[in-house]
Amino acid sequence: MSNYYLKGLAFSLLLLAGFTQRQSSNGLPVQTNENGGLFLPEGFEATVVVDSLPGRARHLAVNENGDIYVKARFARDKDESVIALRDTNGDGRADIIKQFGGLARERAYGTAMRIYNGYLYFSSELYVYRYKLKPGQLVPDSPMEVVLTDDHEHGMHEHIAKPVTFDNDGHMYVAFGAASNGCQEKNRMPGSMGIDPCPMLEDHGGIWQFDANKTNQTQKDGKRYATGLRSVVAMDWNFANNSLYTLQHGRDDFLMLWAEKYSPWQSAVLPSEELFQVKEGMDGGWPYCYYDQVQGKKLLNPEYGGDGKTVGRCDKCEKPLIGFPAHWAPNDILFYRGNSAQNGYPERYKDGAFVAFHGSTNRAPYPQAGYFIAFLPAKNGAIATDWEVFADGFAGIDPIVNVSDAVYRPMGIAMGPDGSLYVAETEKGKIWRVTYKGDKKNFGTAQLAQMEKRKTMSNIRNPDEIKDNLDLGKPVAGGKVYGIYCAACHQRNGMGDSQRFPPLAGSEWVTGEKKKLITVLMKGLEGPIEVKGQSYNNVMPQHSFLKDEELAEVLTHIRTNFGNTADAVSAAEVNEVRRALFPKAPTKKALVKRKK
Repeated sequence: MSNYYLKGLAFSLLLLAGFTQRQSSNGLPVQTNENGGLFLPEGFEATVVVDSLPGRARHLAVNENGDIYVKARFARDKDESVIALRDTNGDGRADIIKQFGGLARERAYGTAMRIYNGYLYFSSELYVYRYKLKPGQLVPDSPMEVVLTDDHEHGMHEHIAKPVTFDNDGHMYVAFGAASNGCQEKNRMPGSMGIDPCPMLEDHGGIWQFDANKTNQTQKDGKRYATGLRSVVAMDWNFANNSLYTLQHGRDDFLMLWAEKYSPWQSAVLPSEELFQVKEGMDGGWPYCYYDQVQGKKLLNPEYGGDGKTVGRCDKCEKPLIGFPAHWAPNDILFYRGNSAQNGYPERYKDGAFVAFHGSTNRAPYPQAGYFIAFLPAKNGAIATDWEVFADGFAGIDPIVNVSDAVYRPMGIAMGPDGSLYVAETEKGKIWRVTYKGDKKNFGTAQLAQMEKRKTMSNIRNPDEIKDNLDLGKPVAGGKVYGIYCAACHQRNGMGDSQRFPPLAGSEWVTGEKKKLITVLMKGLEGPIEVKGQSYNNVMPQHSFLKDEELAEVLTHIRTNFGNTADAVSAAEVNEVRRALFPKAPTKKALVKRKK
């Protein structure tokens, strides 16, 4: 057996061994040393508030009386995308769970869940809503108000979730993501160059500031606060220095789009996920530039003539405070405001930031990475560049070969009225409450030593280019075509990622009529679509640039693997569809003649 397999097996058995309960000093049930499957610094304990939720979970917020509000990843009904939880008997677990809120006219998938100035704010893909909260009332009976409407035409529903945060001066900040890697002329087409200047930056790829107390706004009612930010899900206002902080998801697909310029290892670890202190007028550099955390430089994207070394115009863009490795998916950030003198965490955590890394999908042939909560200490009124592992063990396995292998994926973080931390995850909708039971005065390096060792786990550390290559000495799963063009989204096991990319295993789209499948691969596809009863809304790029033989090979592979047993696809069948879709395209015979 490989060392990776043995480590993963031991890790999984360790988690399974830790699910018996005992009582803490204040009577609340906590797990044994595994804390509901989590690894935490010495002195911290975790209670499982709820094992699973209908609709799973995105961001969450905790009211001053301890009530929890969660943004559902999938609404049970189209007009019920908020989940409210209450613990009525003090045992640490939610015993009242109710679902409400939203509108049937749009998809419920969104991100935001925040409490501000007595209102509960939450979002879908295209709207930001709010309810007035009333003391003691779990589900508000006040009317739901529409605060903001995204009134743009969206051909692709990528990166348009609406995270929000608020400052002390009555402003609401909302991110408008851009559905592209590099503002290409032909989106996700290998070799397609970027448009310069990028028209997306007029109303996407940035953060806008709005009046938090005004309803029925559209983007034109706000002002652009920052630009050059491709996709932002994690935002929070740091009241200690009165500044906005955010983490940008770096672009994807270096290998798929620019295989001649970037190796599989470079595509796995680059470009950086960037932490910014956002000042008004900031330019993060997207789509022209990306941050290479290995070289410590902003570099020109290949869509604009970059080669992995050229800086060019990028020396004028904002550099991040911290450049995390690629594809960790930072999906929430929280500045800790608990009071150590009361029931909060040790003083070390005051004004520092917790970051939830949801985890990667596209690091093959290297292990997937992320799936943990990081902590960034405060230093001299700012954020230190050193970071720590605060909570790990969500995935339940190491290495994480396919994203579907991960048991849990952390997503939302919030602080309770007693200074405890709440963490929500997206796969089952599990929520943990993390409290501190140790000696606050003596908390420090010694208590963090075990968590520092977590950085050696393959889902956290930077992979070794040779030793960590999961395909070393064996053929790439699915052949070269599948490994380069398909595995990043649909995963090496064909299971997708449960969030954005549908499974190929058992998919009616894969095992059904061949011409339809060939057409999808040839022309691409934009959602929304339904696969195995679940809705997806993303972009499938066209792959007409591949040869008939390559398309036949990869389609045959997905129809005869992952538990699928459909018949093969021939190059002749692919060519027939190609000629029907693109009548002007030369036939294979003409291409041979031209070559001669």
